[in-house]
Amino acid sequence: MTKITIILALLTLISACTTGRYKHANDSIPTRLPDKSELNDAIPRAEPYSRGGNKNYQVRGIDYKVLNSAQGFEQIGIASWYGNKFHGHLTSNGEIYDMYAMTAAHKNLPLPTYLKVTNLANNKSVIVRANDRGPFHENRIIDLSFSAAYKLDMLQAGTAKVKITAITDFNDQPPLPLEQNSVTKSLQALNQDKYYIQVFATSKQEFAKETAKKLEKKYAQTVNYPEKNGVYRIQIGPILNTKTLNELLEELKQGNYPNAYLRSL
Repeated sequence: MTKITIILALLTLISACTTGRYKHANDSIPTRLPDKSELNDAIPRAEPYSRGGNKNYQVRGIDYKVLNSAQGFEQIGIASWYGNKFHGHLTSNGEIYDMYAMTAAHKNLPLPTYLKVTNLANNKSVIVRANDRGPFHENRIIDLSFSAAYKLDMLQAGTAKVKITAITDFNDQPPLPLEQNSVTKSLQALNQDKYYIQVFATSKQEFAKETAKKLEKKYAQTVNYPEKNGVYRIQIGPILNTKTLNELLEELKQGNYPNAYLRSL
């Protein structure tokens, strides 16, 4: 697929989320297409519902109710996708949105929920993990990550009519309930999270090496440039201090690396 095709797709793209907590008002073109490893379906498994994003809520004066269960859920309607504007920002359940992961946003399903999404125009399907809220448009039922939309071959049109089916059979293991008295455990898990900043990616090894050295000297942080499929990803961290992490990310985005984003280890 050419860059021109992607541009045409983005001209029809209406972002699903509100703009208040995002630096850019409009979504923007991803810097690259997904690689082969990023096109693998999400693997459904039993998970406890997240502590964040699972209460009834209101957006733009409209009330939304979160379902108690995804059991037996099916829906047919229009899917859209969201990308670079939201990349690296927090999702509704407190994770970090990665437009190259197989994820999705839904208005009502409990988070997380695994879904099979089928493009009814070409019968292509993908399995995604819903971890975000949206799309907040009357005629849209689901917002897909960039990789999921690419796999469904819906980038050119920007939207597609799809059927979504919740996956709740995990070898007869029901989804684990949310623990009501686990504040201490939740805080301990939060403190154990490790995040790094992905600054940018390049196919030039020497350039990656030189940039890593400069960033390491400038910020006094560990900088690596692991290679995968011929692409070197310049990464700073891990950084355990949240304040340092956020300040460094913002400095990079305001400077020469506007596409820098957070990733968890």
